[in-house]
Amino acid sequence: MSDTQTGNLIRAAAPTPDGDLLDRIRRHRRHTLELLTVCAVALVPWTVLLAATLPSGYQVHHWRVTWVGFDVLLVVAMASTALLGWLRHRAVIVAALATALLLVCDAWFDVSLAFGTPEIWLSAALAAFAELPLAFYLIRRVMGMISLAQWPAAKAEACSDEQAADLHT
Repeated sequence: MSDTQTGNLIRAAAPTPDGDLLDRIRRHRRHTLELLTVCAVALVPWTVLLAATLPSGYQVHHWRVTWVGFDVLLVVAMASTALLGWLRHRAVIVAALATALLLVCDAWFDVSLAFGTPEIWLSAALAAFAELPLAFYLIRRVMGMISLAQWPAAKAEACSDEQAADLHT
C-alpha cells in the first residue's frame, strides 16, 4: 500500500468535526493571531524606547538569585522533557520547546553580559558548542514529532470550510 493510500485511509477513518466546533476553532485561531499581531506591533515602540533610555550599565542586587533561579528553571525544563519523553507523553513537545527556548535565552544572556570581560570566551564556547546545538537539536526533534501528527489534509479542510459556510447560509 502506498503512502498516499495509507494517508487516504487514515483521513477516511478520522471523524469530521461538526460546524460549531469548526467555527469555534476558527474564532479561537483568529483571536489568538489578532492578539499576537497587536502584541508584536506594540512591542516595536517599546523596544525602541528601551534602546533609547536604558543605561548602558546597571548594578544588579540579586545576581546570584537571578542566575541560580534561571538555571533551576532550565533543570526543571530538561528533567520534564526527559521524563515526558521516557513516558512517551505527547506533552514532551511543549517541554522540549520550552527547554530549547531557555537554552537560547541562556546563551544570549551569558554571551551578551560577558562582552568586554575575560569570560566572553567561555560564554561564547558554551553557547556555540553546548547550549545552541542542544536547543536546535530539540527544535529539530519537535519538528519531526509534529510532522508525524495526523493533520487533516488541505483538501479535507477546504471541504469542511465549504460545509461550514453552507451551514450558515
